[in-house]
Amino acid sequence: MSQLHLTEIGRVAIPSTDQEAALEFYRDTLGFDVRTDETFADGSMRWIEVVPPGHETGIALAPPMPDGPTNVDTGIILSTSDIDADHKALKDAGVTVDDEIQRMGPPVPPMFWLSDPNGNRLAIVEPLQ
Repeated sequence: MSQLHLTEIGRVAIPSTDQEAALEFYRDTLGFDVRTDETFADGSMRWIEVVPPGHETGIALAPPMPDGPTNVDTGIILSTSDIDADHKALKDAGVTVDDEIQRMGPPVPPMFWLSDPNGNRLAIVEPLQ
């Protein structure tokens, strides 16, 4: 095999049946920046990418593939510096989050799961120091 030229994980795509609701959630609730919001295929399809402020790796809020899943456990883990404050803020905002923060102790960091408006699940973790 010849040498590959891979440079980064640029984005992770998650299915979004309601792209507008997803965009509002990631932009307005989670505070992500919109990197791309374009229509294509004669305006019948839309490609949206959001990124945490100041970071490169993003989430593509993509139309689901035909016969593909419409809500998934994404495997996406977002880091936070204050898990208690974020859990409370998201819960107060009406976001579907775990009732409690999971605290298993080292080496597992505190974490909780949330669901976006399309039912896709993501984790929020406060990395151990």
